[in-house]
Amino acid sequence: MSAHMSMAETPQWAQYQQAVVDVELPEGTVRVAPAPRGVTVGSFPAPNGESVHVVTAHNPGGRRASRLENDRAHQELLGQLRRRGLRWWPAVGGDVEGRHTEESAAIVGLGDQEACALGRQFGQDAVFAWSETTWRLLSCFEAEEAPTRGWQATRRSQQD
Repeated sequence: MSAHMSMAETPQWAQYQQAVVDVELPEGTVRVAPAPRGVTVGSFPAPNGESVHVVTAHNPGGRRASRLENDRAHQELLGQLRRRGLRWWPAVGGDVEGRHTEESAAIVGLGDQEACALGRQFGQDAVFAWSETTWRLLSCFEAEEAPTRGWQATRRSQQD
C-alpha cells in the first residue's frame, strides 16, 4: 500500500466489506453477512448490548502464510483470549463462495480500540465489529471504517 493510499482505497478493503463470518455459537453455527444499513435479520448472541469483534491471526501483513504459520498464530490468539478471560466463539471469515477462509475468534465485550489493537498485534488490516444494530469493518491501522451496515445472521446446516 502506498503512503498516499488509504486502506479504504485498496482492493482488499472492498473484499473485506463483502466478507461473511460463520460463528460457532453453542446453539449452532450462524453465518453473519452484511445487509443494508438499518436491517438486522436473525438473533444477536451477546447479552447486555456488548459488541462482538471478529479477529483473525491468519495471513499477517496481507501475505499468504503457510498452514503451519497460520495454525501457530491462531493458537497464540486463542491463548491470549483465554489468559485474559475473554468470552469468545470459534469463527471462520471469508468470501461468500468459501474460496478463501480464515479461522478467527468472535470475541464478546471488547471495545473497538481494544479489538483493533489485538488485530494490529497479529498483523491484521481490519477487524469486524458486530452489534445489535450494526455490522462494521474497522481498520486496525487507520482512523477509518467502512460505512456502517446492517447484518443478517442465518443458521447453517451441517451440510453447508
